[in-house]
Amino acid sequence: MEYKLTTNTFNNLETRAAIKVIKSGKFTLGKYVKSFEERFAKKFNRKYAVMVNSGSSANLISIASLFYRKKNCLKPGDEVIVPAIAWSTSYFPLIQYGLKIRLCDVDIKTLNVDLNSLKKKINKKTKLIVVVNILGNPANLIELKKICKRKKIILFEDNCESLGAKVGKKFTGEFGELSTSSFFFSHHISTGEGGIITTNSKELNDICKSLRAHGWTRDIKESKIFKKKKSSFHEQYRFILPGYNVRPQEINAAMGLVQLKKFNEMIKVRRKNAKIFQEIFSKNKNFIIQREHGISSWFSFTLIVNNKKGLTREKVLKVLKKNKIHFRTITGGNIAEHDVIKFLNVPKSDLNLPNASIAHRNGFFIGNFPKDLAPQLRKLEKILNHII
Repeated sequence: MEYKLTTNTFNNLETRAAIKVIKSGKFTLGKYVKSFEERFAKKFNRKYAVMVNSGSSANLISIASLFYRKKNCLKPGDEVIVPAIAWSTSYFPLIQYGLKIRLCDVDIKTLNVDLNSLKKKINKKTKLIVVVNILGNPANLIELKKICKRKKIILFEDNCESLGAKVGKKFTGEFGELSTSSFFFSHHISTGEGGIITTNSKELNDICKSLRAHGWTRDIKESKIFKKKKSSFHEQYRFILPGYNVRPQEINAAMGLVQLKKFNEMIKVRRKNAKIFQEIFSKNKNFIIQREHGISSWFSFTLIVNNKKGLTREKVLKVLKKNKIHFRTITGGNIAEHDVIKFLNVPKSDLNLPNASIAHRNGFFIGNFPKDLAPQLRKLEKILNHII
C-alpha cells in the first residue's frame, strides 16, 4: 500500500465545468472568474477577491499593491519581518520591491512565527509583517493583529497553506490587510494552478486588478485610483501602473466553483485524519508533531525527529522510502539554509534561527488529503514503532 503526499480531488463535475468553458470560446477573465471571486470572498468573509494564476503571483501582486496606494504606502528600504519557515515566494517579492528582510524564528511546536523573536525585530523602520500560516495551522493572528495596530504596521497574511483554518470564529485570511490563498494541485481546493488575493479595501482591490493585467484600467469600473477619460478608445488600453500579466483562465475558475461546493466536506475528512494522526503521535517522545493552534485545516502531518532519543531523520526516511511512504521537507524549510539567502541581504544577526534549523534538519512531512487515511496512518505507526 503506497502512501502518497496528495491525491486528485477532481471528478466528472470538474471535467464537465472545464468542457463547458472550452465550448464557450471564452478563456480569460470572464463570467467564471468574476463568479469565483465573488463566491470566494463571500465564503471567507472578505469584501473583495482578485483571482490570479498562482499563490506566488498573489503574493507578488499583494506586495506590489502596497507601494501604490495613496496613504501608508511602502517604500524601498522599509523593513519587513517574516518567519524563517515559509515558501520561497513568500520572500522573493519583498526583496524584488526593495524591502529589507528581517527574519524571525518559529515556535518549534506550532511551526508558526515565534512572537518573542518577532517582537525583538520590531523597530521604527518596521513597516510590514508577513505572517505565514504554516501547513493548515493558524499563527497567533489575534496577537499579531494587536501588535500591528498598536505599532501602525501593515499585516500581510500568506494563507496559501491554510485555507479553511480558524481562530475563534474567524477564518485565517481575515486578519491581514491583504491575504493570499493558493489553489495548486495539492492544496485545500485546486484549480489546477491558481491563487487569489482578498482584502476589505476597495483601493487595494482595484490596484491589484490593474497590476494583475498589464497595469491597465480595463477591468476596473468606478475607482478612486484613476479618473476615466472621455475617449473610450484610449481607455481600452490605458496603463496606469507597472503591472504584470498573471491573469487566471476561465477554466481554472470554473473548476474552482465546483471545488468550493466540495470544500466543507473535504476539510472534514482532513480533520478526521488528523485526529488519528494525533492519537498515534501525541505521546510519542521520539517525534515532535505540530501542535494545533486554533482550528487547523491540516494541510499535512509534520514530524520532527527528536535526536535526543538517538533516532536520526536519515534512518527514518530510509525506512519510509522502502515502504513506499512519501515525504518531503516542511514547507520550504529554513530559508536561511538555502543558497538563495545570499541574494536576500538578510542581516547576519538574523541568521541565528535555532528552531527553524531544527525543523529544517530533522523534520519532514507526510501527506494529508480528503480521503480516509486510517490504513496508511496505521501502517506508518507500525513501521516507526518497529524501527524505534
